[in-house]
Amino acid sequence: METRSSGAPGSSASPTYECPGTMWAPTSPPAGSSSLSQPTWKSSLSSSLACSEGFPHSFAARPRRLTQLELTPRPEPQLLRLRPSSLRTQDISHLLTSVFRNLFSAEVIGDDLSANLIKARGSDDERHEEFVDQLQQIRELYKQRLDEFEMLERHITQAQARAIAEEERVVSQVRVQDLESLVKLPPVKTVFRWCIDGELLQKHGLISPEDYYTDRVPFHSAPKGISVPGYLKMTFSCEQRSIPEKELNKKLEDSCRKKLAKLEDELDHTVDSVTWKSTPKAKQRTREPLKKASPSKNKNWMNHLRVPQRELDRLLLARMESRNQFLKTPRFFPPNTPHGGKSLVFPPEKPTWIGEFQRTEPEQSCADTPVFLAKPPIGFFTDYEIGPVYEMVIALQNTTTTSRYLRVLPPSTPYFALGLGMFPGKGGMVAPGMTCQYIVQFFPDCLGDFDDFILVETQSAHTLLIPLQARRPPPVLTLSPVLDCGYCLIGGVKMTKFICKNVGFSVGRFCIMPKTSWPPLSFKAIATAGFVEQPPFGILPSVFELAPGHAVLVEVLFFPKSLGKAEQTFIIVCDNCQIKELVTVGIGQLIALDLIYISGEKSQPDPGELTDLTAQHFIRFEPENLLSTARKQLVIRNATHVELAFHWQIMKPNLQPLMPGETYSMDSIKCHPDRETAFSIMPRKGVLSPHADHEFILSFSPHELRDFHSVLQMVLEEVPEPVSSEAENLGQASYPVDDVIVLEIEVKGSVEPFQVLLEPYALIIPGENYIGMNVKKAFKMWNNSKSPIRYLWGKISDCHVIEVEPCTGVIEPSEVEDFELNFTGGIPGPTSQDLLCEIEDSPSPVVLHIEAAFKGPALIVNVSALQFGLLRLGQKATNSIQIQNVSPLPATWCMKESPVCLQERPEDASPFDIEPSSGQLHPLGECRVDITLEALHCQRLQTVLELEVENGAWSYLPVYAEIQKPHVYLQSSQVEVRNLYLGVPTKMTITLINGTLLPTQFHWGKLLGDQADFCMVTVSPSHGLLGPSEECQFSLELTAHTQEELTHLALPCHVSGMNKPLVLGISGKPQGLQVAIAISESSDGSTEQWPGHPKELRLDFGSAVPLRTRVNRQLILTNRSPIQTPFSLKFEYFGSPQNSLSKKTSLPDMPPALLKTVRMRQHLAKREQLDFMESMLSHGKGAAFFPHICQGMLGPYQQLCVDITGCANMWGEYWDSLICTVGDLPPAVIPVHMAAVGCPISSLRTTSYAADQAQKEPAIRFGTQISGGDTVTRTLRLNNSSPCDIRLDWETYAPEDKEDRLVELLVFYGPPFPLRDAAGNELARPDTPEGSCLLWSPSPSSSSEFSQETDTLVEGSSSDSSGAAQKLVSVILQPHEGVPSDRLYSVSPKQVVIPAGGSSTIYISFTPLVLSPDILHKVECTGYALGFMSLDSQEEREIPGKRRRLQDFAVGPLRLDLHSYVRSARLSVDYSSSTEFRCQASDLIPQQPCSGVLSELVTTHHLKLTNTTEIPHHFRLRVSRPFSVSQDGASRVHRTPGPGQKQECEEEAASAGKQLVLRAQENMLVNVSFTLSLELLSYQKLPADQMLPGVDIQQSASGEREMVFTQNLLLEYTTQTTQVVPLRAVVAVPELQLSTSWVDFGTCFVSQQRVREVHLMNLSGCRSYWTVLMGQQEPAKAAVAFRVSPNSGLLEARSTNAPPTSTALQVFFTASHSELYESTVVVEGVLGEKSCTLRLRGQGSYDERYVTP
Repeated sequence: METRSSGAPGSSASPTYECPGTMWAPTSPPAGSSSLSQPTWKSSLSSSLACSEGFPHSFAARPRRLTQLELTPRPEPQLLRLRPSSLRTQDISHLLTSVFRNLFSAEVIGDDLSANLIKARGSDDERHEEFVDQLQQIRELYKQRLDEFEMLERHITQAQARAIAEEERVVSQVRVQDLESLVKLPPVKTVFRWCIDGELLQKHGLISPEDYYTDRVPFHSAPKGISVPGYLKMTFSCEQRSIPEKELNKKLEDSCRKKLAKLEDELDHTVDSVTWKSTPKAKQRTREPLKKASPSKNKNWMNHLRVPQRELDRLLLARMESRNQFLKTPRFFPPNTPHGGKSLVFPPEKPTWIGEFQRTEPEQSCADTPVFLAKPPIGFFTDYEIGPVYEMVIALQNTTTTSRYLRVLPPSTPYFALGLGMFPGKGGMVAPGMTCQYIVQFFPDCLGDFDDFILVETQSAHTLLIPLQARRPPPVLTLSPVLDCGYCLIGGVKMTKFICKNVGFSVGRFCIMPKTSWPPLSFKAIATAGFVEQPPFGILPSVFELAPGHAVLVEVLFFPKSLGKAEQTFIIVCDNCQIKELVTVGIGQLIALDLIYISGEKSQPDPGELTDLTAQHFIRFEPENLLSTARKQLVIRNATHVELAFHWQIMKPNLQPLMPGETYSMDSIKCHPDRETAFSIMPRKGVLSPHADHEFILSFSPHELRDFHSVLQMVLEEVPEPVSSEAENLGQASYPVDDVIVLEIEVKGSVEPFQVLLEPYALIIPGENYIGMNVKKAFKMWNNSKSPIRYLWGKISDCHVIEVEPCTGVIEPSEVEDFELNFTGGIPGPTSQDLLCEIEDSPSPVVLHIEAAFKGPALIVNVSALQFGLLRLGQKATNSIQIQNVSPLPATWCMKESPVCLQERPEDASPFDIEPSSGQLHPLGECRVDITLEALHCQRLQTVLELEVENGAWSYLPVYAEIQKPHVYLQSSQVEVRNLYLGVPTKMTITLINGTLLPTQFHWGKLLGDQADFCMVTVSPSHGLLGPSEECQFSLELTAHTQEELTHLALPCHVSGMNKPLVLGISGKPQGLQVAIAISESSDGSTEQWPGHPKELRLDFGSAVPLRTRVNRQLILTNRSPIQTPFSLKFEYFGSPQNSLSKKTSLPDMPPALLKTVRMRQHLAKREQLDFMESMLSHGKGAAFFPHICQGMLGPYQQLCVDITGCANMWGEYWDSLICTVGDLPPAVIPVHMAAVGCPISSLRTTSYAADQAQKEPAIRFGTQISGGDTVTRTLRLNNSSPCDIRLDWETYAPEDKEDRLVELLVFYGPPFPLRDAAGNELARPDTPEGSCLLWSPSPSSSSEFSQETDTLVEGSSSDSSGAAQKLVSVILQPHEGVPSDRLYSVSPKQVVIPAGGSSTIYISFTPLVLSPDILHKVECTGYALGFMSLDSQEEREIPGKRRRLQDFAVGPLRLDLHSYVRSARLSVDYSSSTEFRCQASDLIPQQPCSGVLSELVTTHHLKLTNTTEIPHHFRLRVSRPFSVSQDGASRVHRTPGPGQKQECEEEAASAGKQLVLRAQENMLVNVSFTLSLELLSYQKLPADQMLPGVDIQQSASGEREMVFTQNLLLEYTTQTTQVVPLRAVVAVPELQLSTSWVDFGTCFVSQQRVREVHLMNLSGCRSYWTVLMGQQEPAKAAVAFRVSPNSGLLEARSTNAPPTSTALQVFFTASHSELYESTVVVEGVLGEKSCTLRLRGQGSYDERYVTP
């Protein structure tokens, strides 16, 4: 199928236009249009740039006017507008754009709108923020492209200016040396290629000077010296004659030498200024050998010609000699060389011109040009037999323009022979285009395959090899190598049939024999007409013959004699000496049945119970009622793989008591059928499937009231008996069969009586019922028996009346009946009764248990208790109550005080008067009772009144009364004032309590005592009324004007009704000023200090404080006295300026609405913290402490919390003192300590801080790299935020996780990281002896240090550095994480010093590893680099008593995690355009067949390659004929043959081998072409075994025939990996067929013409151009008897689902004599289709009866 445009029929594929200096490659037009898109230009460097939008690496460029090739571009289609980022917008332009497409144009986001959107960021809508971020990225990318274009244009302009200036300077210098000569100076060479950066142009897709300069770049520049033109130099004779001019020339040469040296220096400076790295290296390589050259000792030659002049003269002599040389014989040189002849197959390429420069492509190697071509290229023999000799001719053609010699080496095997060569001329030389022939003979000794070759040696570098092959298609059988007969019972016979068909292309004779008989002495001795036996198998037939397509039925008999798998091997032998093994397999089995499942519970016989003697299983049924049925499910498994027929029989059991160890005899076994059994089983007979489970239902239906006992037997029918192993063949064995009992099941069942159930089984009547009333209760009776029951209920009527309704009836099986119980109580109290129910034919009745309780009348009182309240002594009180009868019965009652309460009190008579005290109440009636109490004694009265009821429950009424007189007292008679301070009023609370329920008056008096004059007391309130049992709180305010202890003070209180006043005693000790200091470290608690104990306080900010992190502590000042006092706080050394907190951060210049956003507020808060910390640490000491309140007033009882902030920007341990002064108290000195940890060096800007830990360094990611690629380097700037210069020593590590390596031990002699110079040499420390290292105290780190000290460590408080000891050997123990490795990652420089507050740059490199080809996924490469920190200044390391800083391994290093991926090169292939080609062979026939058949037809498809990675890929495209590949151009079909077509194919082959580059995230269109030629169509005539690889012939059932070509397109990457893209081409070839193959005209009269019509049909979907060839006529006469018309024509292709196209051929017969005429007509096609033969026959006669009217 051709690949055509989707437009109008007249439109064709887009062509490719080429012009000198310019390449124009338009893209494919859109669907439905024929116009071309905007072109892409690529011009020379001197012209201005013009890049289109379709160019993948293009940027904004100035437009350029197009001349004849310019086309009017179509308007671009309107892009679909994206959905708005805000959900609340009312913009619907995206909907209009998606519906109307090009009809609606949306507003473009311009510069102003995008700038406003970016400035107005800060919205709460996340979708809008994401949209603005993407818009900002697009704007930045657009600006970047504009900057790149301006940079590139500026660079080209500067390069042109430098080149022009340099050329003018050289010309001016040469003119100086002209010496007034009239000779015109030659032009100088341009230096533009040295002023332009070619790599920069190639990077942006432009033409570089390397593209149009063919000469190689010189390895070194010209040596400096005087360069004088040859026409200005003097000859030898002239120098001999003019001595004065020689001296003049020396002076001139000196001046010229100076000017030329200056010119070369300027030229070098100009060339070096361009960013071209190869020039300095070339100059360096040039000057080194010049320096080594030593001057010659003999300087006489310097008086003669100079070296440049001598070389020029020699060149002129060589040119003169070349004019006298004769042409050399071209046959002695390889073809396509300067002196050799040209090749007739591969003509040399002509150079192409680009502008003013000639561009030469790399020519094909001369060694690859063939000299001779073999026809045919392969010597092939087929359809051969043993005995005859076969010959064929191989021709060798000279493909060059000169005569050549050759030498042919004969085959090496004895089956092929080579005859003498036949040459076109004498002497064994072959002229251009002529051929020589060799005869190859083939002598087969069997029907196998043969291979050999012939070597042809010529002047070409490669020897021509002609393969020789002999192939005869062998017969192919469909018989499986393993014949599985399946399963069979031992003693039985099973026959299995197999179909054996010959699907090959030749006839074969076969013989089957046992493997033990191979190899046979004679095939006649083992070939039998019957079975081939090899027990336990037999095969029939043993000898057979199969033609192609024929089949035979092979029968295999299996008669197993033993258990298990049987296997025998037979040999099937073909007449072409090929053998094949046949393995017969079968499995012999015995009968095996298992009872695997019985439903219900497992049954076991009881001890001593008689069971059947031969039964294997025992089943017992549960007791059943009469006329009921019970079922059980049985599952029996057939463990064999053979079908088994069976039936069941029920027998009586054989019961016989046996002693332990005694066996039964077979005589005692009797077989009697059980006729009265109650058991049955379904199904009773059937067939057991192979290796399957079968279900059976066992039923038990008793009909008598007795026990049943039977045995069920399973009988298998026609089971074969084992065959004797003495029988040797099938005829000697007999196969008897018989029925066999294989399973016996013993079953038992019994009958049980009726089962009756009452629901509920007992009736309990809840509550208490009144006597004389009837109570009804319902219940049910269940019949759980298998038969109906008849019942009769009894009756009770002694003291209670009990009866049931209905009293008699019948209940069916499994049914229930409802009953009602009537119960009438006679006496009160609980009762229990049993009611009987008689069941017919049941030995025992059914009992219903009944329980109930009855009661009499009930009286209630309307109050729960009788309260008389508070009574004064002698007072009387009366209360009334109501008594109510709540029962429907009359009640008689009586009320009085309980005799028990009277006995508890020492009183004889009751103080209560009850009216009335007794009476009788009607049902539901009531009455009123008055109760009077007289108060005779002061007491708390608690008694009970009893209400007695006849035949009912009694009631009890509690009575309460309180009889009192007045009583008041103080809660505490003595008060001690604890918090009493001098001159400060102190308040406290006193309580006065009324001990009775009577109200009482009171008032307070004056203070009494010896010290009453020095104190002042005020009580509030001073007088009032105390309520019943009231506790009154009084406020007592005492002011002491002395510090003596207060004693003997009394305050009286007068109470009415009491004889004596109450007295309150007052005491206390006045105190002075008291202040407490506490330090709060956390919320868990605090440490306090009282005055006089300064050593207990310690202000510790922690031992692991992260750098640049605020740590807050609280200093709590508590005034424990009501005295106001001043205070002040001050740090001794690390104090920060007091204005640190007062500095305010200036607000940024932005709208107020934006300042209120959450993100902006967080940003301002972080910025404020940054300014505060920088202000604290401005003194540069590395740490600072700041009290938020440095001085103030401490109020009475005030607790003031002062926040103290500590922070550090340098690691180390810091000590200081906080001086706290409070009032007149002595100052308190609080020691301060803080240990800061962390790394002050970071690659991030210190604008944000973590609250709990230091900020982690981000991982350095190198992305994904190509395996084996170049080293990638990242630049990292490290910022030092500390006030110290820090030295970093870098080490790179590879992670390693091994269980056997947990820790690592490091030993250092001297300092671990000494100072080194730029060359890496170790330097002496300025403040310590060489080779020594300071020993620091252990720190909380991950490593432990042990050092052997050479001097004694002296402890003291001295501040100088003499207190530090020196160590020689350092031993470091640290956890194992990785191993040092520079294979993947490396850091340079290894040692770097980062200044305080500054930054330094390091370079991190990654070298991708090389992956094996079988790894397709990307491989992760991880590592990390550790920067160990050191301080070179002793003062920065330690100030005694103030700070101390560790270094090297004692400090956590700066860790940089390194991460990257390595993957193999691979591109994504888009198969949307299809890699399958479909065409017809008739495409080679033009519209006018008379013009001839095309030699080739090229069809091209697009293949899109996409680089989905972030890495550019370098690759080459490889493909074999008939496919080809090229990079540029659109889909096209070439039809015109000629040199242009060959040249284009060669260009495509050259482009296929050229290295291509596909950038990251870009794609490339590759043109894949398929070339259809007559040579390819000739392959359809080859047999299947001779078909070339990748070629297949397919023919459908309708007769259509297709040739399928398959190849692989290889993408070979520079990393030695290959990617395969399958290609497939389907070519429809014509298939001709005649309606008949024989035409007989019969007997015809002489000279009379007869006509017969024959139809020629085309069965394929391809046109056919056919012609008719007449064969030899018999007898051969001058007159032609047969004639066909027409003799040629064109048959159209067959349409889909249509009959074949046909044409009528008329065959004419004219007999000239009375004899028999025979001839043959052959119809052939020009496209290599299979020819059709038509045989003709006719008889001539002179008899007139054959004359047709």
